[in-house]
Amino acid sequence: MNVKEYLKLLDLAENLKNNTRHSWTSSGRRESVAEHSWRLCFMAYFVKDEFPDTDMDKVLKMCLFHDFGEAFTGDIPTFEKRGEDEQEEARQIRRWLAKLPGPYREELTELFREMDAQETPEAKLYKALDKLEAVIQHNEADLSTWLPLEYALQLTYGKEQVQFSEYLKELKAAIDQVTKDKIRGDAPRGKAGAENTEE
Repeated sequence: MNVKEYLKLLDLAENLKNNTRHSWTSSGRRESVAEHSWRLCFMAYFVKDEFPDTDMDKVLKMCLFHDFGEAFTGDIPTFEKRGEDEQEEARQIRRWLAKLPGPYREELTELFREMDAQETPEAKLYKALDKLEAVIQHNEADLSTWLPLEYALQLTYGKEQVQFSEYLKELKAAIDQVTKDKIRGDAPRGKAGAENTEE
């Protein structure tokens, strides 16, 4: 990849910094797609000991690239996304992949295929963490940013995807408890579930 191609790729990736998601942060602003992907990678790194037989390098790549289509389409909340939206995002990804130099094109084409198929341990782990990160971010946001439908969605979102792992089921249960506490008003405003770790 020559320097001009490389810089053009970075310009495209910057769209993920600009494109915001439905989620809000604890400081009261919209979260960017890039921020979601970054913390998803952070989550994957720190669960690697729980999944010793899983290719965590591949999981990290999945976390890094899973929402790259939103560099073209922007983010559409899961409860608003339609089949044609998913098809358009997939089409944009295929067009982008086709323009990449051979080795990158081949590796990332296979990576997106594997993510879509949801058959391998790596694909299942990335997908589960992706769902959980979104729930965690909603818990960290002020309750005033939630839509009415999200009170129930918070407790069901990601439940199916964690079933393959006892650790992830335990994590989901802990996140759900934070959600319930937040709805009841027991959680600290803006940082649901966060504890002060300063001595």
